[in-house]
Amino acid sequence: METREENVIRTDYSEVMQKSYIDYAMSVIISRALPDVRDGLKPVQRRTLYDMYELGIRYDHPYRKCARIVGDTMGKYHPHGDSSIYEALVVMAQDFKKGRTLVDGHGNFGSIEGDGAAAMRYTEARLEKLTQEVFLADLDKNVVDFMPNFDETEKEPVVLPVRIPNLLVNGAEGIAVGMATSIPPHNLGEVVDAVKAYIKNSDISVKGLMRYLKGPDFPTGGIVVNKDELLSIYETGVGKIKLRGKVEVEKLKGGKKLLVVTEIPYTMLGANIGKFLNDAAALVETRKTTDIVDISNQSSKEGIRIVFELKKDADVENLKNMLYKKTRLEDTFGVNMLAVADGKPETLSLRKVIEHHVDFLFEITTRKYQTLLSKEQEKKEIQEGLIKACDVIDLIIEILRGSKSREQVKKCLTEGITEGIRFKTKTAEKAAAKLCFTDKQADAILDMRLYRLIGLEIQALQAEYEKTLANIASYEDILNNYDSMSAVIIKDLDKIKREYASPRRTLIENAEEAVYEEKKQEEAEVCFLMDRFGYMKLVDPGVYERNREAVDSEYRYIYRCMNTDRICIFTEDGKMHTVKASDLKTVRLREKGTPADNLSNYDSSKEQIIYVAPLSLVQKSMMMFATADGMVKLTSGEEFVSSKRTIASTKLNENDRLIFAGISDEAAQVVLKTNGGAFIRFPISELSVMKKNAVGTKGIKMKEGELAEHAYLLDGHTECLIDYHEKAFSLNKIKLGKRGGTGVRPRV
Repeated sequence: METREENVIRTDYSEVMQKSYIDYAMSVIISRALPDVRDGLKPVQRRTLYDMYELGIRYDHPYRKCARIVGDTMGKYHPHGDSSIYEALVVMAQDFKKGRTLVDGHGNFGSIEGDGAAAMRYTEARLEKLTQEVFLADLDKNVVDFMPNFDETEKEPVVLPVRIPNLLVNGAEGIAVGMATSIPPHNLGEVVDAVKAYIKNSDISVKGLMRYLKGPDFPTGGIVVNKDELLSIYETGVGKIKLRGKVEVEKLKGGKKLLVVTEIPYTMLGANIGKFLNDAAALVETRKTTDIVDISNQSSKEGIRIVFELKKDADVENLKNMLYKKTRLEDTFGVNMLAVADGKPETLSLRKVIEHHVDFLFEITTRKYQTLLSKEQEKKEIQEGLIKACDVIDLIIEILRGSKSREQVKKCLTEGITEGIRFKTKTAEKAAAKLCFTDKQADAILDMRLYRLIGLEIQALQAEYEKTLANIASYEDILNNYDSMSAVIIKDLDKIKREYASPRRTLIENAEEAVYEEKKQEEAEVCFLMDRFGYMKLVDPGVYERNREAVDSEYRYIYRCMNTDRICIFTEDGKMHTVKASDLKTVRLREKGTPADNLSNYDSSKEQIIYVAPLSLVQKSMMMFATADGMVKLTSGEEFVSSKRTIASTKLNENDRLIFAGISDEAAQVVLKTNGGAFIRFPISELSVMKKNAVGTKGIKMKEGELAEHAYLLDGHTECLIDYHEKAFSLNKIKLGKRGGTGVRPRV
């Protein structure tokens, strides 16, 4: 029995993983996430546009279902799922995301406010004229290389022959492995001018280029407010662009004013518009401003229009600055000009992007005119043969009439072989033997129609020949002379600019930092109320006094405090949450309040409220804490003064919980009650004052499994009655003992 030798390759596992991960990362970087600097397109975009071109879905043809485009692209070129292809198609059709749309979408392709596009079976698309004439023209002239598709059944272009720097015009966004690209869109006309400037002077600096290309031009408009930082961003390819929305003031009758947002920062696209409206509404609800009467989103297909109705005496400039400071009306666009250049990812400066594209322009122009020259030279050869044939047409006719086959005629025309051909005279035979047409000329002569022998046709042929000679001279001049090729490219760029350039939408300036002066709240006394369900509100103290009896019976916590105070909420897990009194609405008595969950980190589904009091009261008092394990302590209220929304109010042992927290300033004695019916009463003086991060000392000894369930503070004079076994029981009757005892179990 034969044994097959195994070829075992021994290698470190770490080396295999490293190589595999690097291969995967490069595949994602080059083949999925990053655009090519030459055409500014990711593979999925390139393949989708080429597929539409191949399907004949041109700008002057009817729309076709997106599902057909997506399916064809996936089947032929991009086997990575239909959702990625359709998403790329949708983005190329959205005029609020792209500097210039590349696809003409028909149907619901989403909205600027973040609404998604309809399913691909409902929407239709076709190429934009710009895409067809600037991105896909001359593909038949061998201007770019083609490569096999994934299953080698089709050919696809390695890069599209895009004649403008699309990387700058439309920008790019993509997340690869370990790197990401973020390039803002720019104005097509300005980009063309910058390219022309580089062609005329290849030593031009980034600063020189920025005389033509002022900065980004976002489809949403807006204002770039850090103009002086743009030079550094374009020199390094990395930086942060500060963007603001455009805000206008409209005056109404009666002195009222409207603050209208007509343009938004590019970063606010989609769901962030809704977030901006919520943030603006929150400023009103939390009383950061009282100048806004109403907020409405009146945006439509005509454009963005978010309206703030203001009070008559509103400080418009301060309010505008507040919106810049407190919302995303002023935002930052992070620039990282990363693209695939010469087959590898590279962070590029503005000059480098244009340099790579100009090199590409010269390459595709050279290949185009080499193809055109080759065709003109072929045409010249045939035209020369036809002109020469017209001069000896009688001889050729005699050869045709005396021959037996096409091959015999062709051999005579190309090699002068007259054998087997009948001639009328020896002179004709001798003349025929001198013929030396090329193969192509001979085929053209044999395919020539008789009408071409008309005098005018012969003159037209002569004119065509002269035109061909002129074309050849022109093409050779373009190919052999840098200035001539530059002139051709610049002429083409001028034509593109004339037809497709549009006015700049984004304003670029150096704006001052938005300075917002927060109005100090007028201090006033209010009455804080919280019911047993955790709903909080403020009411006017006069209202409380007039309805005191009803309020006292309905609400669990009632305090008079200032509207600048903070409300402390102690919970059974030992936390203290705070709520600004200014965040609470001052409402009518019968209006419902706001849940504590909405204004703090408190979660009613996980925590139980033990005690609530204003910070101003807690701060100047002594707090007592008692836990289910029978631990008790006193803590100074100063310990609870903190700017944090949530702090630990006391330390708890494992599985322990807080059962009591309260102000103990007027208390003389403490009573603890267990769930087993044991009571202990001892002087409060026996409790030590401890830090809030201390557990405390033992207040009562309990049987195994027994837990403390209530704690009471007695002033030593007033009788304190509780409900015990459905009867009134006076805590003052419990024998006064010492802290840490077992207590008594009274019979009722």
